[in-house]
Amino acid sequence: MTIQSKLSPLAAVAAFAAALAAEPALANEPPLQNVVSLSASATVEVNKDLLNVTLSTTREGTDAGAVQAQLKQALDAALAEAKRVAKPGDIEVHTGNFSLFPRYSQKGGINGWQGTAELVVEGKDIPGIAALTAKISTLTIARVGSNLSREQREKVEADVAAQAIARYRAKAAEYAKQFGFSSYVLREVNIGSNEPVMYAAAPMARMKTMGAADESLPVELGKGSVTVSVNGSVQMTK
Repeated sequence: MTIQSKLSPLAAVAAFAAALAAEPALANEPPLQNVVSLSASATVEVNKDLLNVTLSTTREGTDAGAVQAQLKQALDAALAEAKRVAKPGDIEVHTGNFSLFPRYSQKGGINGWQGTAELVVEGKDIPGIAALTAKISTLTIARVGSNLSREQREKVEADVAAQAIARYRAKAAEYAKQFGFSSYVLREVNIGSNEPVMYAAAPMARMKTMGAADESLPVELGKGSVTVSVNGSVQMTK
Protein backbone atom coordinates (compact mmCIF):
# COMPACT_ATOMS: atom_id res chain seq x y z
CA MET A 1 0.00 0.00 0.00
CA THR A 2 1.49 3.34 -0.98
CA ILE A 3 0.50 6.95 -0.59
CA GLN A 4 2.32 9.56 -2.67
CA SER A 5 1.77 13.28 -2.12
CA LYS A 6 3.24 16.26 -3.95
CA LEU A 7 1.62 18.70 -1.55
CA SER A 8 4.20 19.63 1.05
CA PRO A 9 1.80 21.94 2.96
CA LEU A 10 -0.81 19.20 3.16
CA ALA A 11 0.87 16.79 5.53
CA ALA A 12 -2.27 16.45 7.63
CA VAL A 13 -4.40 15.64 4.58
CA ALA A 14 -1.87 13.13 3.28
CA ALA A 15 -1.71 11.46 6.68
CA PHE A 16 -5.49 11.19 6.69
CA ALA A 17 -5.48 9.55 3.26
CA ALA A 18 -2.69 7.22 4.34
CA ALA A 19 -4.69 6.12 7.35
CA LEU A 20 -7.65 5.32 5.11
CA ALA A 21 -5.54 3.21 2.78
CA ALA A 22 -3.37 1.46 5.36
CA GLU A 23 -3.58 -2.33 5.30
CA PRO A 24 -1.16 -5.08 6.36
CA ALA A 25 0.88 -6.49 3.47
CA LEU A 26 0.29 -10.19 2.77
CA ALA A 27 3.23 -12.39 1.80
CA ASN A 28 1.23 -14.51 -0.63
CA GLU A 29 -1.60 -12.19 -1.49
CA PRO A 30 -3.86 -13.61 -4.22
CA PRO A 31 -4.52 -11.64 -7.40
CA LEU A 32 -6.71 -8.65 -6.71
CA GLN A 33 -10.33 -8.81 -7.78
CA ASN A 34 -13.08 -6.23 -8.06
CA VAL A 35 -10.58 -3.38 -8.26
CA VAL A 36 -11.57 -0.10 -9.89
CA SER A 37 -9.27 2.78 -10.82
CA LEU A 38 -10.74 6.25 -10.54
CA SER A 39 -9.87 9.91 -10.07
CA ALA A 40 -11.37 13.12 -8.78
CA SER A 41 -10.29 16.74 -8.55
CA ALA A 42 -11.26 20.12 -7.16
CA THR A 43 -10.34 23.63 -8.31
CA VAL A 44 -10.56 27.04 -6.66
CA GLU A 45 -9.83 30.41 -8.28
CA VAL A 46 -7.61 32.79 -6.31
CA ASN A 47 -6.46 36.33 -6.95
CA LYS A 48 -2.92 36.37 -8.33
CA ASP A 49 -0.46 38.30 -6.19
CA LEU A 50 2.91 37.88 -7.91
CA LEU A 51 4.13 40.09 -10.76
CA ASN A 52 7.09 39.38 -13.02
CA VAL A 53 8.43 41.98 -15.45
CA THR A 54 11.33 41.39 -17.84
CA LEU A 55 13.04 44.49 -19.22
CA SER A 56 15.55 44.28 -22.04
CA THR A 57 17.63 46.19 -24.53
CA THR A 58 19.40 45.36 -27.79
CA ARG A 59 22.61 46.83 -29.14
CA GLU A 60 24.46 46.22 -32.38
CA GLY A 61 27.66 47.36 -34.05
CA THR A 62 30.76 46.26 -35.90
CA ASP A 63 32.91 45.71 -32.79
CA ALA A 64 31.95 42.93 -30.36
CA GLY A 65 33.69 44.56 -27.41
CA ALA A 66 31.91 47.87 -27.96
CA VAL A 67 28.49 46.18 -28.21
CA GLN A 68 29.14 44.22 -25.02
CA ALA A 69 30.25 47.36 -23.21
CA GLN A 70 27.07 49.20 -24.27
CA LEU A 71 24.91 46.34 -23.02
CA LYS A 72 26.75 46.22 -19.69
CA GLN A 73 26.41 49.98 -19.27
CA ALA A 74 22.65 49.86 -19.89
CA LEU A 75 22.21 46.89 -17.55
CA ASP A 76 24.34 48.40 -14.78
CA ALA A 77 22.30 51.61 -14.85
CA ALA A 78 19.04 49.66 -14.62
CA LEU A 79 20.38 47.51 -11.79
CA ALA A 80 21.47 50.57 -9.83
CA GLU A 81 17.98 52.05 -10.12
CA ALA A 82 16.28 48.77 -9.18
CA LYS A 83 18.50 48.07 -6.16
CA ARG A 84 17.41 51.35 -4.57
CA VAL A 85 13.92 49.93 -3.99
CA ALA A 86 14.60 46.17 -3.91
CA LYS A 87 13.18 44.35 -0.91
CA PRO A 88 13.04 40.54 -0.41
CA GLY A 89 9.61 39.17 -1.28
CA ASP A 90 8.23 42.54 -2.36
CA ILE A 91 10.58 43.66 -5.12
CA GLU A 92 13.33 41.23 -6.12
CA VAL A 93 15.77 41.88 -8.92
CA HIS A 94 18.07 39.64 -10.93
CA THR A 95 19.70 39.71 -14.34
CA GLY A 96 18.24 37.63 -17.15
CA ASN A 97 19.60 36.69 -20.55
CA PHE A 98 22.84 38.37 -21.64
CA SER A 99 23.87 37.30 -25.12
CA LEU A 100 26.15 38.45 -27.91
CA PHE A 101 26.20 36.86 -31.34
CA PRO A 102 27.60 37.67 -34.79
CA ARG A 103 25.72 38.87 -37.84
CA TYR A 104 26.69 37.38 -41.17
CA SER A 105 26.80 38.87 -44.62
CA GLN A 106 25.32 37.16 -47.67
CA LYS A 107 28.79 35.81 -48.44
CA GLY A 108 29.00 34.14 -45.03
CA GLY A 109 31.47 36.47 -43.34
CA ILE A 110 30.89 38.29 -40.05
CA ASN A 111 29.87 41.88 -40.73
CA GLY A 112 28.74 42.92 -37.24
CA TRP A 113 27.56 41.96 -33.78
CA GLN A 114 24.23 42.09 -31.97
CA GLY A 115 23.50 41.52 -28.32
CA THR A 116 20.68 41.55 -25.76
CA ALA A 117 20.64 42.16 -22.02
CA GLU A 118 17.72 41.53 -19.64
CA LEU A 119 16.73 42.53 -16.14
CA VAL A 120 13.98 40.68 -14.27
CA VAL A 121 11.92 42.36 -11.56
CA GLU A 122 9.41 40.30 -9.59
CA GLY A 123 7.53 40.33 -6.31
CA LYS A 124 4.28 41.11 -4.53
CA ASP A 125 4.65 44.90 -4.32
CA ILE A 126 2.69 45.53 -7.51
CA PRO A 127 2.56 49.36 -7.30
CA GLY A 128 6.26 49.46 -6.41
CA ILE A 129 7.25 47.29 -9.39
CA ALA A 130 5.03 49.30 -11.72
CA ALA A 131 6.62 52.54 -10.52
CA LEU A 132 10.12 51.09 -10.85
CA THR A 133 9.65 50.18 -14.50
CA ALA A 134 8.85 53.82 -15.19
CA LYS A 135 12.15 54.95 -13.64
CA ILE A 136 14.38 52.63 -15.66
CA SER A 137 15.33 54.49 -18.81
CA THR A 138 18.03 52.24 -20.29
CA LEU A 139 15.80 49.18 -20.76
CA THR A 140 12.28 48.69 -22.09
CA ILE A 141 9.57 46.24 -21.07
CA ALA A 142 9.73 42.98 -23.03
CA ARG A 143 7.42 40.64 -21.11
CA VAL A 144 4.99 40.76 -18.20
CA GLY A 145 3.79 37.72 -16.27
CA SER A 146 1.69 37.00 -13.19
CA ASN A 147 1.17 34.08 -10.87
CA LEU A 148 0.22 32.95 -7.38
CA SER A 149 2.83 33.19 -4.66
CA ARG A 150 3.55 30.13 -2.53
CA GLU A 151 1.80 31.80 0.41
CA GLN A 152 -1.31 32.50 -1.67
CA ARG A 153 -1.47 28.89 -2.85
CA GLU A 154 -1.02 27.46 0.64
CA LYS A 155 -3.93 29.48 1.98
CA VAL A 156 -6.39 27.43 -0.06
CA GLU A 157 -4.52 24.25 -1.00
CA ALA A 158 -5.53 22.22 2.08
CA ASP A 159 -9.22 23.08 1.60
CA VAL A 160 -9.05 22.20 -2.09
CA ALA A 161 -7.40 18.88 -1.25
CA ALA A 162 -10.16 18.10 1.26
CA GLN A 163 -12.76 18.75 -1.45
CA ALA A 164 -10.96 16.50 -3.93
CA ILE A 165 -10.66 13.67 -1.40
CA ALA A 166 -14.35 13.95 -0.49
CA ARG A 167 -15.27 13.70 -4.18
CA TYR A 168 -12.98 10.70 -4.62
CA ARG A 169 -14.58 8.89 -1.67
CA ALA A 170 -18.09 9.72 -2.87
CA LYS A 171 -17.28 8.45 -6.35
CA ALA A 172 -15.78 5.24 -4.95
CA ALA A 173 -18.87 4.61 -2.83
CA GLU A 174 -21.21 5.25 -5.76
CA TYR A 175 -19.28 2.96 -8.10
CA ALA A 176 -19.26 0.18 -5.51
CA LYS A 177 -23.02 0.54 -5.11
CA GLN A 178 -23.62 0.46 -8.87
CA PHE A 179 -21.60 -2.75 -9.18
CA GLY A 180 -23.62 -4.39 -6.43
CA PHE A 181 -21.13 -4.05 -3.58
CA SER A 182 -21.78 -2.55 -0.17
CA SER A 183 -18.44 -0.82 0.42
CA TYR A 184 -14.85 -0.47 -0.76
CA VAL A 185 -11.27 -0.50 0.49
CA LEU A 186 -8.66 1.97 -0.70
CA ARG A 187 -5.75 0.28 -2.43
CA GLU A 188 -3.53 3.12 -3.63
CA VAL A 189 -4.01 6.87 -3.55
CA ASN A 190 -1.94 9.61 -5.23
CA ILE A 191 -2.51 13.26 -4.41
CA GLY A 192 -1.08 16.03 -6.58
CA SER A 193 -1.56 19.70 -7.34
CA ASN A 194 -1.00 21.81 -10.42
CA GLU A 195 2.49 23.24 -10.44
CA PRO A 196 2.93 27.03 -10.33
CA VAL A 197 3.31 28.49 -13.82
CA MET A 198 4.28 32.07 -14.60
CA TYR A 199 1.67 33.18 -17.11
CA ALA A 200 3.27 35.71 -19.40
CA ALA A 201 1.36 38.21 -21.44
CA ALA A 202 2.26 38.59 -25.08
CA PRO A 203 5.21 40.93 -25.77
CA MET A 204 3.85 44.34 -25.02
CA ALA A 205 5.21 46.17 -28.07
CA ARG A 206 7.80 47.97 -25.97
CA MET A 207 5.13 49.33 -23.65
CA LYS A 208 7.43 51.97 -22.29
CA THR A 209 9.60 53.92 -24.68
CA MET A 210 12.64 55.99 -23.83
CA GLY A 211 10.51 59.11 -23.89
CA ALA A 212 7.81 57.78 -21.58
CA ALA A 213 9.81 57.26 -18.41
CA ASP A 214 7.19 59.06 -16.32
CA GLU A 215 4.47 56.55 -17.15
CA SER A 216 4.07 53.62 -14.75
CA LEU A 217 3.15 50.16 -15.96
CA PRO A 218 -0.62 49.44 -16.02
CA VAL A 219 -1.18 46.11 -14.26
CA GLU A 220 -4.17 43.82 -13.76
CA LEU A 221 -3.06 40.44 -12.42
CA GLY A 222 -6.39 38.63 -12.70
CA LYS A 223 -7.04 35.24 -11.14
CA GLY A 224 -5.19 31.95 -11.00
CA SER A 225 -6.41 28.49 -10.14
CA VAL A 226 -5.34 25.96 -7.53
CA THR A 227 -6.24 22.40 -8.52
CA VAL A 228 -5.75 19.24 -6.47
CA SER A 229 -6.19 15.82 -8.09
CA VAL A 230 -6.70 12.49 -6.37
CA ASN A 231 -6.30 9.26 -8.31
CA GLY A 232 -5.75 5.64 -7.42
CA SER A 233 -7.65 2.39 -7.04
CA VAL A 234 -10.20 0.86 -4.70
CA GLN A 235 -11.25 -2.72 -4.13
CA MET A 236 -15.01 -3.15 -3.87
CA THR A 237 -16.23 -5.33 -1.02
CA LYS A 238 -19.46 -7.11 -0.06
